[in-house]
Amino acid sequence: MKKLMMKGVEAIGEAAIMAGCRNFFGYPITPQNELTEYMARRLPEVGGCFLQAESEVAAVNMIYGAASVGKRAMTSTSSPGFSLMQEGISYMACAQLPAVFVNIMRGGPGLGDIQPSQGDYFQATKGGGHGDYKLIVLAPSTVQEAVELTRLAFELADKYRNPAVILADGLLGQMMEPVELREKQLTYDNSSWALTGANGRPPRKVTSFNIDPYELEKMNLNLQEKYRKMEIEEPRWEEFSTEDAEILLAAYGTMGRICKSVVKMARETGMKVGLFRPITLYPFPYEPLEEIAKRVSIILTVEMSSGQMFEDVKLAALRLTRVEFYGRMGGVVPTPGEVFERLKQLVGRH
Repeated sequence: MKKLMMKGVEAIGEAAIMAGCRNFFGYPITPQNELTEYMARRLPEVGGCFLQAESEVAAVNMIYGAASVGKRAMTSTSSPGFSLMQEGISYMACAQLPAVFVNIMRGGPGLGDIQPSQGDYFQATKGGGHGDYKLIVLAPSTVQEAVELTRLAFELADKYRNPAVILADGLLGQMMEPVELREKQLTYDNSSWALTGANGRPPRKVTSFNIDPYELEKMNLNLQEKYRKMEIEEPRWEEFSTEDAEILLAAYGTMGRICKSVVKMARETGMKVGLFRPITLYPFPYEPLEEIAKRVSIILTVEMSSGQMFEDVKLAALRLTRVEFYGRMGGVVPTPGEVFERLKQLVGRH
């Protein structure tokens, strides 16, 4: 075990190496360039392969190739770059190939800016490319959790033969915190599907194409069954001071971290406020949030967006309670004070 002071994106890179990742293909874009630089230095030291692609489109197709021969592979990017990868990600989801994508979100739409944002929630959780597919999406709120979820991302990608996403923002990616790093080489059996050469066995295909509509439908039905299994077995979340809460904050990632401070501020004034923080954005933890919705008078969803996770919170609440939203966009990070003021307005306190 190592304990180091590390920047968020560099900690993600080291966690990936400790999980057995030896193949990284990427293209520079702020605010995650340090992760690409870190992998360029570290992978040759551990016998891995680093390649700077000529574009994000090229990078995702290199990931496709590495994953198809059974290699553990990863790329990292930021919001506009993640948009460019969507076609390849859709292909990989249909071909059932495991890989990890790191998206350090920045302000948008369009080129936007390099400040923190959470505007890519829909893109990551609802299938940003074409077709009926899902990605495993994990949202860390601390650098230590980013390390742990990176390892988990590789485990889940392998388990379900599905792309997984670490969805963070520029604030978490650039901050430095002490982290504990534990080496955990992951093993998995890819002997039934990886393209390792057909010496002594029948040839295999890894493809997302089938000209027969009935066969393609069968492929889709198999995928949907896999997603249902994920939705039963893999939801993860954190509850903070929810035992006696009458008011609930719902937030993920950096905003989940900020809202913990809001809960503490509110508790000091006698307000019974708690926090629900989804860790898996897909599969979203609908059922545990629904249980809390039955006993609170209001849920305030807080995001660095116009209200994207807000829609999933409303689905979970099922008209059981009042659901409101507070958000900032363009790279503006809500402060604990302004979230607390919005909370007081909603409950009629001045």
